[in-house]
Parts: sequence; structure tokens; C-alpha cells
Amino acid sequence: MSLDAQGRDGHRPGAGHSPLVHVIDDDDAVRDSLSFLLASAGFAVSAHESATAFLDVLPRLPADSGCIITDVRMPGLSGLDLLQRLKDVGLTIPVIVVTGHGDVPLAVEAMKSGAFDFFEKPFDDDILLSAVEAALDLNERNSRRRVEQAEIEVRLSALTTRERQVLEGLVVGQVNKTIAFDLGISPRTVEIYRANVMTKMQAASLSDLVRMALTASIIPTDDLSRS
Repeated sequence: MSLDAQGRDGHRPGAGHSPLVHVIDDDDAVRDSLSFLLASAGFAVSAHESATAFLDVLPRLPADSGCIITDVRMPGLSGLDLLQRLKDVGLTIPVIVVTGHGDVPLAVEAMKSGAFDFFEKPFDDDILLSAVEAALDLNERNSRRRVEQAEIEVRLSALTTRERQVLEGLVVGQVNKTIAFDLGISPRTVEIYRANVMTKMQAASLSDLVRMALTASIIPTDDLSRS
């Protein structure tokens, strides 16, 4: 079931792409109540009666599909099981866990398993809504980071082996002469490769190049790890 409503101030948080808040709870009343609360606050909502039902539609969801609110105790797959399944497939969508009274140890376990936040029933509506906004903000930042990483990977793929080696030397703070010595080439040749790297990576400065390299998690080769 999906709901899509305007916010209290006539706008939807994250307007433009309407990220979904997935509500997962086997209790119909709780699921409907949460869905109504979220829709009334302006969030697009998709409700699921079980973790299994959510996982069934997961392959059809975009990578930046909002966030999840799930009960921790459910028949079949629990909220903890869901967290593990998401981790297994490498999905970083933020998960807010809702627990019953006395389930705090389970909630702590959920946080250790990667949950974004947890709430004990009964919870304050406004605090939960604020947590949802924070989770969606985090997911949007993660989505932008994934897009940036993909763009950087495309640029990296255009580098020759030698240009990649020079880049790795620059990332660890080596000067041209040191890179030249390690690679057995002249400093002037390093300068040429460096200029090519800056152009292909579309880097405005050395610091910009280093930032992109760190974003792409470039690990220098053993040959260039010496400083």
C-alpha cells in the first residue's frame, strides 16, 4: 500500500523526488497508524505487513529509496533479520527500529547491527518525524556520494597505468622527484603525466584531485607506498 500526501506547511520533505518511507509491521493497526502519521506530515509512504513482503519488492526499488521504519519483533523475519539481509546485499538505506516496552536490549542490538535509530512504544510523534527527516537527509547524502563515486570511477578508468601510478604517488603526498625515482622516469615526464591526470580527472587543483582519490578509496600500490 502506498500513500502520498502534502506536508503540514504545504510542502513535502525532500520535494522533487519524493523518497519513500517504508513502514514494516505485522500489526495492522500500528502499520496503518504510522502510515497515516507519516502521510499527514507530507511523506510518501509504502506499508508492508512483514519484512519478507518488503524484501519481495526490494529488487524493484531505486538505490536511494528513502528509509525504513520496522518493528523489531515480527513473525518470520524479525527487524534484526531484516537489518542483516540489507547488510548482506550491501544496501545502506537507513533503518529506524520500533520496539515494544522492555525491548531496549533488542534495540541496542539493532543499533549495533547498523540501525539508524530506535524508538520504544509509545513514542512521541514529533520526535519520530524528526528522526525520519534525519534518516532521509542521510540517505540523500549517501545517494549523492554514490553518484559522485561513480563519476570519479569513470574518470579513473580513462587513466593509463602510468597516470594511475602518478596519481597514487600524489595522493600519498609525494613530490614529482620522488614519484620519478620510484617509477624510474624523469621529473619532467612526471609533470606531463600529472598534467594529464589533472585534465582527465577534471580536477581544479591538487587538493581537488586528492579529494576525488579519497572518495574513490584509492589505495596506493606497494611501489608507491614509500615516502
